[in-house]
Amino acid sequence: MLLEVRDLVIYYGAIHALKGVSFRVQEGEIVTLIGANGAGKSTILRSLSGLLRPRSGEILFQERLINVVPPHKIVSLGISHVPEGRKPFANLTVSENIEMGGFTIRDRREVARSREQVFQRFPRLKERAKQLAGTLSGGEQQMLAMGRGLMSQPKLLLLDEPSMGLSPILVREIFDIIREINSRMGTSILLVEQNAYMALSIAHRAYVLETGSIVLEGGAEDLRADPQVRSAYLGEMVEEGPSVHPFNHAP
Repeated sequence: MLLEVRDLVIYYGAIHALKGVSFRVQEGEIVTLIGANGAGKSTILRSLSGLLRPRSGEILFQERLINVVPPHKIVSLGISHVPEGRKPFANLTVSENIEMGGFTIRDRREVARSREQVFQRFPRLKERAKQLAGTLSGGEQQMLAMGRGLMSQPKLLLLDEPSMGLSPILVREIFDIIREINSRMGTSILLVEQNAYMALSIAHRAYVLETGSIVLEGGAEDLRADPQVRSAYLGEMVEEGPSVHPFNHAP
């Protein structure tokens, strides 16, 4: 088991954001979290990267409790977070942005090797290495954010809404890259994504969140076929059941 989260509880002031969330990610998996805005998906990623402290519960990474480990040390352990909105350092070049992702690597030669590996995976970034990051297109900025996240050679890559604001063609390209990172590099991925159809098409397993709780989990293909998931998240009309609650069979 690479990552195990047990009964995670998080508050924002008086707001109960996560209500005892438990899930796991095994080595080599793509796991996706789907749910409406405000369900708690990004909160989970922020807690895993050390940006939020849970009120209670446990976060275990390779069997080590990391609840109170500071963010920079979590990166050193092998977790890299690609945030929502990409957040490039707009006034730095593409190359400088990528190098920022390797801040935990002390050996400059290793930084150079990692940067070259990122350029090999994202040749468009190599073409724009000296260009200011703020002048890149949305798709290029997403590639830059992912490349920056890969610089630390993570065991687990946290991706928050990688398709946000991108055209359908670029969305498909980004998801092809995510699948390739997992299959060729062996990097485990925890994916938060509003585009449930694309997320479920590349994931091995999935969890559905609703107002801070996991209400459904299973294999990604099984959830794609689930009538309630199709109705709530894939935009497909299905025959209504007897319950008004969309996930009355939650575990």
